[in-house]
Amino acid sequence: MIGVLMNKFHVNFVKNSNSLAGSAVKTVIGKPFTHLNRVNSTNIYAMEQLQAKLAEHGAAFFANLQTHGKGQMGKKWASEPGQNLLLSVILNTSQLNMGHQFALSAATALACYDFLSGYIPSELTIKWPNDLYWRDRKAGGILIENQISGGIWTNAIAGMGININQTEFEGIHKKVVSLKQITGETYQPVELAKTLCHHLQQRYQQLLGDMGPETILQDYNAVLFQKGQPVKLKKDNIVATYIIHGVNHKGALMASAGLPYEFLHGKVEWIV
Repeated sequence: MIGVLMNKFHVNFVKNSNSLAGSAVKTVIGKPFTHLNRVNSTNIYAMEQLQAKLAEHGAAFFANLQTHGKGQMGKKWASEPGQNLLLSVILNTSQLNMGHQFALSAATALACYDFLSGYIPSELTIKWPNDLYWRDRKAGGILIENQISGGIWTNAIAGMGININQTEFEGIHKKVVSLKQITGETYQPVELAKTLCHHLQQRYQQLLGDMGPETILQDYNAVLFQKGQPVKLKKDNIVATYIIHGVNHKGALMASAGLPYEFLHGKVEWIV
């Protein structure tokens, strides 16, 4: 269930990488589109295909079922078979520098936001670092896994999970919501995944522009969950109330509680 989906930047350091870094950016995200019935994890599968030189930039892998879906901080993630959008896409990052890793994560989150905005007209936000929220409920999340070779960030796997038709979330303590619960409609997850690829293509091209990372960050902060509002954050077992101001280019959450603070992901817990 997407209620336990993650926010994590994972790096695979590869010696003598077999990735197709130099030539892949000309291909379109979502082509080819592979529909898998059952897989351990779409991110694992995509990385294996990349490292075996069987796939390159733009290749998308959709699954009806993940048996070992990856979640936040190493947690497993499960979803009802065929009910949700489970998608991983290979992205060529050779034209980006290491300092743009959060920008890629933000661009992916914005693509998911753009996609959902076509069905949800209001009250949709991105909760730092890259969860999709409707009101105070989680609708989806993202897992980015990076491949670095010889000091060059060659590729990334963008894993996206969005609740679509699932309406029961047993065993999940966090507040979650699906697209069907919001709109009352039933959808075809495979077709929605192809639409999401289109939005990811647009945001990826924006990211590659001259001012790409800066404009991505501006767009991200414009739809940031609870920006300008007081929230409770827990750090080192101490819970305090902070005002959220935004996220900087490093991916740090900027907040204040009398004094300014910056929080890196994994160093602070959001108490909702």
